[in-house]
Amino acid sequence: MSASARYVAIITDGNGRWAKQRGLPTVDGHRAGADTVKARLRDAVDLGIEELTVFSFSTENWSRPAEEVAGLMAMFGERIDAETPELDAEGVRMRFLGRREGVAPELIERMEWAEETTAANERITLFVAFNYGGRAEIIDAARSFEGSSEEEFRSHLYAPEMHDPDLLIRTSGEQRISNYLLWQCAYSELVFRDELWPDFDREAFEGCLREFEARQRRFGART
Repeated sequence: MSASARYVAIITDGNGRWAKQRGLPTVDGHRAGADTVKARLRDAVDLGIEELTVFSFSTENWSRPAEEVAGLMAMFGERIDAETPELDAEGVRMRFLGRREGVAPELIERMEWAEETTAANERITLFVAFNYGGRAEIIDAARSFEGSSEEEFRSHLYAPEMHDPDLLIRTSGEQRISNYLLWQCAYSELVFRDELWPDFDREAFEGCLREFEARQRRFGART
């Protein structure tokens, strides 16, 4: 039996399909997905999770329709402005993972403001993977790496202080990790759910945690 998961990462997949099923614009699906992130973050605090990492926008997502990308960028900035004070009051520390190149300077300023505002909080850390790709992170780390150990290499990752996730959850029925946290998830337990992300409620979240607790983690050893 595994102990309770303290570090959880989620691939929040299915926002677009959720909107399409309801005849809504794609951006409405992303707004619903952002609401779900906020709700599950609060659940994570209740459930004893110390770090929650969510996949917000990948390096590959730039290839999506320009209208969708523009809507995502606008929504992302709006959410940072509106929710950072609230999350700060709730003790949430925010960190953004990913390349800053190619992101609008005003959005980078908002991200840095959110990180600085919440830097001293310790209740839970919310890592947001934005303009993120697992291969890109490894390449970027390798450019400045001159050491010989895994721990030295980790210090060159986007967020060296982030723990390896105990559990990686993906919603929407897809069963792949899509270039997400490739270094960090080397030994993570994987749970795939059929719910589209906006429909991923607390009951589904708790079900994932129970499934994790029922597994036996060996990390290459024998029992």
